[in-house]
This record gives sequence, structure tokens and C-alpha cells, in this order.
Amino acid sequence: MNSSKQNHSSDTVAQGTPLDYSSAMYRVYFEVGEHQGMAKQAIEAYLGPERSKNLVVLPYGYECELAIQCVPDIVRELAQQNIAVYQVVRYAKTINVWK
Repeated sequence: MNSSKQNHSSDTVAQGTPLDYSSAMYRVYFEVGEHQGMAKQAIEAYLGPERSKNLVVLPYGYECELAIQCVPDIVRELAQQNIAVYQVVRYAKTINVWK
């Protein structure tokens, strides 16, 4: 097989999320260096009052439900506030939609 040619099934190509600009929502975990609730405040500000009600506080971070294209925005906001982001974990897609 020629190394410059790669065989990809359409399923493999379609599974990536960087190009997912749909309203589909995922559970996402942000592991952060929290200080005086600053990370929580930043995430809540992005989510808004209604979605913030479902923010789950965990020992080293927060879990929330959002559209995948929101992840870079939240990471950027945390970084601008000098809040360390140690990892972001995307869990399963949910049945809800981002409106």
C-alpha cells in the first residue's frame, strides 16, 4: 500500500468533533486549578443562569452539558483569567440541543 494514500471509512471521518457545529450537546468535564471560585464563575457566566443550574461541582473541576463548539470558548475564557486548565474530557452526546 502506498503510504501517501490512507483508507478511511466515512464513519471514521465523520466521528471527529472539531467540525461539529451542530446544536448537539455533550457532557464535558473541565479539570481546573480553582481559586476562590473563579473558574466556576467563568463557566457559569458562559453557560448563563438557566444552564448553570446543571453545573456539577467535582473535587477538581466541573462537569456541564454544552455544544462541542463551546469548549474552546470556555478554555479561552479560563486562560484569559489565568486559570489553569489541566484537562477537558468530552463524554457522551446527550439528547438535548443547544438553543
